[in-house]
Amino acid sequence: MPFVLLYLVVEIVALVAVSSAIGVGWTLLTLLAGSVLGLWLARREGVRAAHAISRAIVNRQVAHVELTDGLLVAAGGVLLFLPGLVSDVAGLLLVLPPTRAMVRRRLVRAAEERSPQLRTARIRARGPVIDGEAVDEPPIRLGGPLIIDATVTPQDR
Repeated sequence: MPFVLLYLVVEIVALVAVSSAIGVGWTLLTLLAGSVLGLWLARREGVRAAHAISRAIVNRQVAHVELTDGLLVAAGGVLLFLPGLVSDVAGLLLVLPPTRAMVRRRLVRAAEERSPQLRTARIRARGPVIDGEAVDEPPIRLGGPLIIDATVTPQDR
Protein backbone atom coordinates (compact mmCIF):
# COMPACT_ATOMS: atom_id res chain seq x y z
CA MET A 1 0.00 0.00 0.00
CA PRO A 2 2.77 2.54 0.72
CA PHE A 3 4.24 1.90 -2.76
CA VAL A 4 0.92 2.71 -4.41
CA LEU A 5 0.72 5.99 -2.52
CA LEU A 6 4.32 6.79 -3.39
CA TYR A 7 3.59 6.01 -7.05
CA LEU A 8 0.56 8.33 -7.02
CA VAL A 9 2.52 11.14 -5.40
CA VAL A 10 5.38 10.79 -7.92
CA GLU A 11 2.95 10.78 -10.86
CA ILE A 12 1.08 13.83 -9.58
CA VAL A 13 4.30 15.74 -8.94
CA ALA A 14 5.56 14.87 -12.44
CA LEU A 15 2.28 15.92 -14.07
CA VAL A 16 2.19 19.22 -12.17
CA ALA A 17 5.85 19.95 -13.00
CA VAL A 18 5.47 19.18 -16.70
CA SER A 19 2.14 21.00 -17.05
CA SER A 20 3.54 24.10 -15.35
CA ALA A 21 6.52 24.03 -17.72
CA ILE A 22 4.77 23.36 -21.04
CA GLY A 23 1.07 23.84 -20.29
CA VAL A 24 -1.87 21.56 -19.60
CA GLY A 25 -2.77 20.99 -23.27
CA TRP A 26 0.73 20.01 -24.27
CA THR A 27 0.99 17.74 -21.22
CA LEU A 28 -2.20 15.92 -22.20
CA LEU A 29 -0.98 15.66 -25.79
CA THR A 30 2.34 14.27 -24.52
CA LEU A 31 0.51 11.68 -22.42
CA LEU A 32 -1.65 10.65 -25.37
CA ALA A 33 1.26 10.52 -27.83
CA GLY A 34 3.43 8.58 -25.41
CA SER A 35 0.69 6.04 -24.80
CA VAL A 36 -0.08 5.55 -28.50
CA LEU A 37 3.58 5.30 -29.47
CA GLY A 38 4.34 3.04 -26.54
CA LEU A 39 1.47 0.66 -27.21
CA TRP A 40 2.47 0.46 -30.88
CA LEU A 41 6.07 -0.33 -29.86
CA ALA A 42 4.87 -2.86 -27.27
CA ARG A 43 2.80 -4.65 -29.91
CA ARG A 44 5.68 -4.68 -32.40
CA GLU A 45 8.25 -5.87 -29.87
CA GLY A 46 5.80 -8.40 -28.43
CA VAL A 47 5.35 -9.97 -31.86
CA ARG A 48 9.15 -10.05 -32.30
CA ALA A 49 9.55 -11.72 -28.92
CA ALA A 50 6.89 -14.32 -29.80
CA HIS A 51 8.66 -15.11 -33.09
CA ALA A 52 12.01 -15.38 -31.29
CA ILE A 53 10.50 -17.81 -28.75
CA SER A 54 9.06 -19.98 -31.52
CA ARG A 55 12.40 -19.96 -33.40
CA ALA A 56 14.24 -21.01 -30.27
CA ILE A 57 11.78 -23.85 -29.67
CA VAL A 58 12.03 -25.02 -33.27
CA ASN A 59 15.84 -24.95 -33.05
CA ARG A 60 15.70 -26.82 -29.71
CA GLN A 61 17.43 -24.04 -27.81
CA VAL A 62 16.76 -22.77 -24.33
CA ALA A 63 14.68 -19.64 -24.78
CA HIS A 64 15.48 -17.81 -21.53
CA VAL A 65 16.46 -14.58 -23.31
CA GLU A 66 13.36 -14.65 -25.48
CA LEU A 67 11.05 -15.43 -22.57
CA THR A 68 12.56 -12.68 -20.45
CA ASP A 69 12.17 -10.23 -23.35
CA GLY A 70 8.53 -11.24 -23.73
CA LEU A 71 7.95 -10.71 -20.01
CA LEU A 72 9.63 -7.29 -20.05
CA VAL A 73 7.65 -6.19 -23.13
CA ALA A 74 4.43 -7.26 -21.40
CA ALA A 75 5.40 -5.32 -18.26
CA GLY A 76 6.23 -2.31 -20.42
CA GLY A 77 2.84 -2.56 -22.11
CA VAL A 78 1.09 -2.58 -18.74
CA LEU A 79 3.09 0.46 -17.64
CA LEU A 80 2.19 2.25 -20.87
CA PHE A 81 -1.47 1.44 -20.29
CA LEU A 82 -1.38 3.13 -16.87
CA PRO A 83 -1.96 6.87 -16.97
CA GLY A 84 1.00 9.02 -16.01
CA LEU A 85 4.28 10.37 -17.29
CA VAL A 86 6.58 8.33 -15.04
CA SER A 87 4.87 5.05 -15.91
CA ASP A 88 5.00 5.95 -19.63
CA VAL A 89 8.72 6.61 -19.46
CA ALA A 90 9.33 3.37 -17.53
CA GLY A 91 7.16 1.44 -20.00
CA LEU A 92 8.99 2.90 -23.00
CA LEU A 93 12.32 1.97 -21.44
CA LEU A 94 11.15 -1.64 -21.05
CA VAL A 95 9.84 -1.79 -24.62
CA LEU A 96 12.93 -0.38 -26.36
CA PRO A 97 15.48 -3.15 -27.13
CA PRO A 98 18.71 -1.52 -25.81
CA THR A 99 17.32 -0.61 -22.41
CA ARG A 100 15.38 -3.88 -22.24
CA ALA A 101 18.65 -5.78 -22.70
CA MET A 102 20.19 -3.92 -19.75
CA VAL A 103 17.19 -4.71 -17.55
CA ARG A 104 17.23 -8.35 -18.71
CA ARG A 105 20.91 -8.76 -17.77
CA ARG A 106 20.25 -7.34 -14.31
CA LEU A 107 17.20 -9.59 -13.84
CA VAL A 108 19.10 -12.69 -14.92
CA ARG A 109 22.03 -11.81 -12.66
CA ALA A 110 19.70 -11.26 -9.68
CA ALA A 111 17.86 -14.53 -10.34
CA GLU A 112 21.15 -16.44 -10.64
CA GLU A 113 22.38 -14.96 -7.35
CA ARG A 114 19.22 -16.18 -5.63
CA SER A 115 19.34 -19.60 -7.29
CA PRO A 116 22.80 -20.73 -8.53
CA GLN A 117 21.23 -23.70 -10.34
CA LEU A 118 19.84 -21.27 -12.93
CA ARG A 119 23.35 -20.23 -13.97
CA THR A 120 24.44 -23.84 -14.28
CA ALA A 121 21.38 -24.68 -16.38
CA ARG A 122 21.97 -21.66 -18.64
CA ILE A 123 25.62 -22.55 -19.21
CA ARG A 124 24.85 -26.19 -19.91
CA ALA A 125 22.05 -25.30 -22.31
CA ARG A 126 24.45 -23.60 -24.74
CA GLY A 127 26.05 -26.80 -25.99
CA PRO A 128 24.71 -29.19 -28.60
CA VAL A 129 22.33 -31.97 -27.62
CA ILE A 130 23.57 -35.44 -28.50
CA ASP A 131 21.08 -38.25 -28.46
CA GLY A 132 22.45 -41.59 -27.39
CA GLU A 133 21.89 -44.58 -25.18
CA ALA A 134 23.95 -45.96 -22.34
CA VAL A 135 25.35 -49.46 -22.60
CA ASP A 136 26.38 -51.40 -19.49
CA GLU A 137 28.86 -53.62 -21.33
CA PRO A 138 32.55 -52.88 -20.81
CA PRO A 139 34.39 -51.50 -23.85
CA ILE A 140 36.25 -53.99 -26.03
CA ARG A 141 40.01 -53.51 -26.15
CA LEU A 142 41.96 -55.59 -28.59
CA GLY A 143 45.46 -54.49 -27.68
CA GLY A 144 45.03 -51.05 -29.22
CA PRO A 145 43.11 -47.88 -28.59
CA LEU A 146 39.55 -47.91 -27.34
CA ILE A 147 37.08 -48.44 -30.19
CA ILE A 148 33.62 -46.96 -29.99
CA ASP A 149 31.07 -48.40 -32.38
CA ALA A 150 28.61 -45.70 -33.44
CA THR A 151 26.63 -44.39 -36.35
CA VAL A 152 25.95 -40.77 -37.20
CA THR A 153 22.42 -39.87 -38.17
CA PRO A 154 21.21 -36.56 -39.57
CA GLN A 155 19.39 -34.30 -37.10
CA ASP A 156 15.69 -33.73 -37.45
CA ARG A 157 15.12 -30.08 -38.34
